[in-house]
Amino acid sequence: MIRLFRSIEGEKKDDIVQVAEFIIDDERKKGHTRLADRLSSILESNINTHQSYKGEMQNIFGSDLNIPKENRNNIPLATAISRENLRHEMVLPAEIELKIQRIEKEFVARERLALYGLKPRRRILFHGGPGCGKSMSAERIAWNIGLPFLKVRFEAIISSYLGESASNLKKLFEAIKNFPCVLLLDEFDFIAKSRDSKHDVGEMHRIVNILLNVLEDYEGPGIIVATTNLEGSIDKALFRRFDDIIEITKPGKEEILRILKSTLSAIDTQPNLAWKDLSNKMLGFSAALIVKIAIDAAKISVIQGKGIVNEDNILQSLSENQLYYKS
Repeated sequence: MIRLFRSIEGEKKDDIVQVAEFIIDDERKKGHTRLADRLSSILESNINTHQSYKGEMQNIFGSDLNIPKENRNNIPLATAISRENLRHEMVLPAEIELKIQRIEKEFVARERLALYGLKPRRRILFHGGPGCGKSMSAERIAWNIGLPFLKVRFEAIISSYLGESASNLKKLFEAIKNFPCVLLLDEFDFIAKSRDSKHDVGEMHRIVNILLNVLEDYEGPGIIVATTNLEGSIDKALFRRFDDIIEITKPGKEEILRILKSTLSAIDTQPNLAWKDLSNKMLGFSAALIVKIAIDAAKISVIQGKGIVNEDNILQSLSENQLYYKS
């Protein structure tokens, strides 16, 4: 019971804490005073620790995650996405899955790594085609390691006024330097274009220079994740600022099959469905497009009044979605 109580955390109003207090009262009534005192001490310590952590987070962002804002229109520089809205169930090729697991495991083991003078990967770049799961991989990392998730709003970062864009970027990174979170810079190439480009004004060059500095200096308790579809357009110097660069590729035959079955798991499917043949027809498709094909097939089945997805439903959906396919 003592081991169980050590795992309980939360606030006094939480159901699990109230149940724990009921157990303590029950033990007192049974005459188990020493045990009740021990359990009460453990519970009180856990509640205080939780409140301390919560207070520390509030000191940084305020009670409602008051993220820094740009000055002119008071727009937050990032958006917080709640844990329940994070996408975390995904199908990846084994090699990519292992690379992302390594990032998660290193973060969890960061204190053990520190004993040997080692640091976990903190700056990650995902690159690959649209719809392959780059942003979703960042959300999955936040979900698995239990960190808050923030997504940078580049429309707030970028300003037409000289120097404000760089100032906004520095302000955001300053705010998270002590805040454990996963910060996503989605479509990173928007501000990370090569300084060799002849079409960019000096302000964009300054933003890239600031970005180089804030990435290199980042030693915070969280993880920075950047994503891009256009690996070649990113300033070469930025690549050296990342601890890991991972290509998120399109799914292969095995992954396509798993995505189809997973997406259609909540609805009946035709017995002896030719899964492999259907998967082969989707080679070269992004994961997002395969999910869309499966969902549309399910809708077709329901509208037809059958509620059982058959091969014709999937082929019809596949044909309709061919317009989205780009090799």
